[in-house]
Amino acid sequence: MKVKIISALLIGTSLQLLAQDKETTMKTFGKAITDKFPTTRIFDVQYEQLAATNFDSKLFDETLAEGSVYEHNRLKFAFNMPFYRSQSKRFILTSSLRYKYESYDFGPTFSTNPEAPFSNGKQDFHYFAGALSATYMSTLFKKPVIYNATATVEANHENFQRLKGFVSANIVLKKNANTTITVGALVILDPSSIVPITPLFTYNHKFKNSKWDIDFILPQRLLFRRELLENGRISFGTELNSENYYLNLNTSRLNGIYELNQLELKSGLTYEYHITSKIIVMFKVGANTIVNTRITERGERTNNYVYDQKDEMQGYFKVGISYNPF
Repeated sequence: MKVKIISALLIGTSLQLLAQDKETTMKTFGKAITDKFPTTRIFDVQYEQLAATNFDSKLFDETLAEGSVYEHNRLKFAFNMPFYRSQSKRFILTSSLRYKYESYDFGPTFSTNPEAPFSNGKQDFHYFAGALSATYMSTLFKKPVIYNATATVEANHENFQRLKGFVSANIVLKKNANTTITVGALVILDPSSIVPITPLFTYNHKFKNSKWDIDFILPQRLLFRRELLENGRISFGTELNSENYYLNLNTSRLNGIYELNQLELKSGLTYEYHITSKIIVMFKVGANTIVNTRITERGERTNNYVYDQKDEMQGYFKVGISYNPF
């Protein structure tokens, strides 16, 4: 699962509010996205701490090492700014900036094999991304539909690395007081993608005479949510996340620029609270299951990996704060 697939799902979920009236504007569209995904707000900071874990790894399908990670944390910054909106308010251009700092403390049992992409002790990685997104809202078969095209430039602390992109379209199938169903499709403009076309599906249902609702986005999340306290919301469920960054390696068998892709399932509890109408804090805690960690040559498909790592389940917590003046 690439991060651009998750990004496209943000567009799809916005349609859960688009069918409320015939004069829906981009203001409603933006509110739907930022309500569900903090990283789409004007400014967002998140810090994540993951517990110690053990792992085993392979290089070119050959056993490489068994080891442990004593400490792993991430610090993320996100900035999003719409800078153009048409008079009809149905076309908008948005620029985005992302920065991520990943820090590992590998235990002493990690192999000292010179072919390994990591070494003992502390390892730090930096990831940068800039994106330009064009979004257009229209109707199809008398139903609201949103088209989106996004181009992203990725880099590490040494250089620019790759240009990625996608286009997507999402349409409302059903909308009433309690239930919204949307479907769509995503076309990935990246030769390294295993699946160039991905279906999108969202389902949101508010239970009758209840503060609870279910939020399902295929394949990214399944959450049960309810209001808690006057300005808060609590959620229980599972979310699928992807992480990536670039490595500059120089060994006899790994020489050049490589990309690490990691797929995670996070299950647990999320609590969000509005300090003011514009400032929201977030806290997450639970169990993190790493589906896979793979390293490929830059631009290669993820299934053509050179390094594969399996990790045990670990605990995690995450805190964040967002600013959303609109």
